[in-house]
Amino acid sequence: MTNGYLRIASVAPAHRVADVDFNVEQIILYIRQLNDAGVEVAVFPELCITGYTCGDLFHNSSLINAAATGLEKIATESRNLNIHVIVGLPMMRGNALYNCAALVRNGSIDIVEKTYLPTYNEFYERRWFSPSDTPETPHVFECHGAKIGIEICEDLWVPVPPSCNLAMSGAQVIFNLSASDDLIGKHDYLMSLIRQQSARCLCAYCYASAGFGESTSDLVFLPKTIIAECGTLLGENDREDFLSPHCLIADVDIEAITRDRMHTGTFNDCACINDCIPTPSVHSIEFDPEFTPEYRRVNPHPFVPPTDSLLDDRCREITTIQECGLARRLAAVGSNRLVVGISGGLDSTLALLVAVGTVRRLGGNVADIVGVTMPGFGTTDRTYDNAIKLMKRLGVTIREIPIAAAVTQHFKDIGHDASVHDVTYENSQARERTQILMDIANQTGGLVLGTGDLSELALGWATYNGDHMSMYGVNAGVPKTLVKYLVRHYARTTSDSELAATLNDIFDTPISPELTPADDNGNIKQKTEELVGPYELHDFFLYYMLRYGFSPRRVFMLARMAFGDSYDNTTIHHWLRNFYRRFFTQQFKRSCLPDGPKVGSVCLSPRGDWRMPSDASAALWLKEVDEINPA
Repeated sequence: MTNGYLRIASVAPAHRVADVDFNVEQIILYIRQLNDAGVEVAVFPELCITGYTCGDLFHNSSLINAAATGLEKIATESRNLNIHVIVGLPMMRGNALYNCAALVRNGSIDIVEKTYLPTYNEFYERRWFSPSDTPETPHVFECHGAKIGIEICEDLWVPVPPSCNLAMSGAQVIFNLSASDDLIGKHDYLMSLIRQQSARCLCAYCYASAGFGESTSDLVFLPKTIIAECGTLLGENDREDFLSPHCLIADVDIEAITRDRMHTGTFNDCACINDCIPTPSVHSIEFDPEFTPEYRRVNPHPFVPPTDSLLDDRCREITTIQECGLARRLAAVGSNRLVVGISGGLDSTLALLVAVGTVRRLGGNVADIVGVTMPGFGTTDRTYDNAIKLMKRLGVTIREIPIAAAVTQHFKDIGHDASVHDVTYENSQARERTQILMDIANQTGGLVLGTGDLSELALGWATYNGDHMSMYGVNAGVPKTLVKYLVRHYARTTSDSELAATLNDIFDTPISPELTPADDNGNIKQKTEELVGPYELHDFFLYYMLRYGFSPRRVFMLARMAFGDSYDNTTIHHWLRNFYRRFFTQQFKRSCLPDGPKVGSVCLSPRGDWRMPSDASAALWLKEVDEINPA
């Protein structure tokens, strides 16, 4: 492995039923090509050396012997190659014939027999083959530093697939050789099986199924090459292009799989219960700064689904979670009254939309929601107007309370020069706003709804005991990049054109706390992303640090791949250092967060997902960042 990745391939080559020489020739052609592409392990379909639909020819000694000879040719070819390959063939052992997978590594051959043989509906495998007589013995192999397991077709479809024991015994990648015919609806079910098995076993799952060359006497076989990793589909071929052979290559993340297994204690509990504890091993991963996982797309926005249809589904799911959490909290206190500070920015907009949706679900009156706009020294006409328009369109009660006079008096009380626009100048405004909201909540018998998001919590971009504090933080689990798309989703799906126009303008407004005066033209001068860095970079860093526990060096490598067209290496490196510095120094704010709903796999709640001492040192991480050469 390089940098913790294993390059694998699923292949559905051209083949002919019972034409062993042709099939072996096609397999060897692919082996050479894939070796040149840096592939380390490749899997071919079930019985690919002979073809799956040979029928009673499987009991013909000529076919059996030819298959054995073909396997020897493949083994000979592999002797001087880096690639390891898994091919399928019928093999005799004693007086029985087995449907086998052969793992070929540098000339050596290991055999795995199929465990479960289908004999229902269109299948007759027990007519020709015997099932493995050691089904409870997991065979885990090492390939290029990774642990792999092999199962064959039907093995995946049974209640307890062999891959479960293989994974618990240490296999990080499962390879499946298959010859699965196609029926209406079957492919969708197959895809769900593969994704779910990769998720359940915390592994990569590489599936190769025979295609066009199989007999169509009774069945039709479309080629299928599919790779999934921990529940995420990394790729699949176009089945409609059934006349062509297919090859799918992916760089699977062994380090991420290892981290997930370490983090998910119940995975190891299950291994212990089933006596499948892998042999302890110590390994290190050499970092090659020039290495790029070419066969792996790195999404620059890991919190945001890549397509509009998926995004719409995700947005609906997230808002449902937010509204459910808020509804439960309102039920607990016996009130539908909420107080929300509305700035005309993204976070407060999302919080108000969730508040309105929740109260409507509960059958309450949205007028019980008090939206408070509190213009200060840096408030611009654009954000003020959007705040007012938003509250009017949603029908909430509007209160406008300017804070300039109160904050100016506060400056006099503490002896602060109002012309000095320092942290005291900024935070005094944030705390004044929070005080107003808390007091109105007492006045109305309601709850102050927090608006701060996950990204701000990660960076500490919130005033301690100011906007950092609320009675329920409805956005606490939503990163900034996703907040933007949630607001856009509301704009796209509302039937109110004026509300949509306001939401779209909020979406396009530069992100700012507006705590320092506007420029001479009345435009926002204090732009958050110029001060702390682009949120899309910080959300990317946050995801890979928390979700997988990756090192700064690896996060930097992934960021180069994801943002190469948007930011140069020096810029990525600069903001990466800033991220680690801020993340560690601002933990004290996260240690006393208000309650709020978790909506995704990354969460910073000190009561749930992230427990970290407030005085933890960032030295180790910053040292590694400083050792990275961004050139």
